[in-house]
Amino acid sequence: MLRLMTDTSRPAPQYRKRSERGFTLTELMVVIFIIGLLTTVVLINVLPSQDRSMVTKAQADIATLEQALEMFRLDNLAYPAPGEGLAALTMAPASLADPARYRRGGYIKRLPEDPWGRPYQYQAPGPAGAAFDILSLGADGAPGGTEENADIRSSAP
Repeated sequence: MLRLMTDTSRPAPQYRKRSERGFTLTELMVVIFIIGLLTTVVLINVLPSQDRSMVTKAQADIATLEQALEMFRLDNLAYPAPGEGLAALTMAPASLADPARYRRGGYIKRLPEDPWGRPYQYQAPGPAGAAFDILSLGADGAPGGTEENADIRSSAP
């Protein structure tokens, strides 16, 4: 066997193994650029679905309020008066003809706000001969509008 002799008086060369080298600035810039592109693609696809989910939540809240109003009517023989509004679903209004008929604990635990942080509006009677109407003014908070800014209304007959 051949033994290699090393001269310990000379310093070893300072070559690094390929696996020990760091990234170059160009490699880091390419990775950051790719991450930025992926983030942009995700945001473009996620933000519109958030708007749709807010509209869907408003529709679900309105459906819950409609059911609570129907239970109120079955117990008290009339819908809440316009002056009582949706608050009549959580606490018995003073104008009830027979307060004993009001359900203990109310018809809902608390009144929800629309997804944009505003209270739902109640109108009685509603448009086109409906008994009532519950609505959210949408993302812009103004009557009318299109897409996520459109008013979201109940389908009460």
